[in-house]
Amino acid sequence: MVYCPECETDLDLEEDEVDEGEVVSCPECGSDFEVITVNPIELKPVDEEDEALEEEEVESDDGDLS
Repeated sequence: MVYCPECETDLDLEEDEVDEGEVVSCPECGSDFEVITVNPIELKPVDEEDEALEEEEVESDDGDLS
């Protein structure tokens, strides 16, 4: 069982259902966490700065080379 580091809600994650680097969200408090390891599952809080950077990278990867 994996619990949310923020509110301790059971996140109902299985080792074979997640990958390292995947971001999961707590359904109770809405916090986002990155999966650091899958055996055992370890989570790291995703900083808002990291999220903004990831969104910018996705937006810039639209195939436009200019």
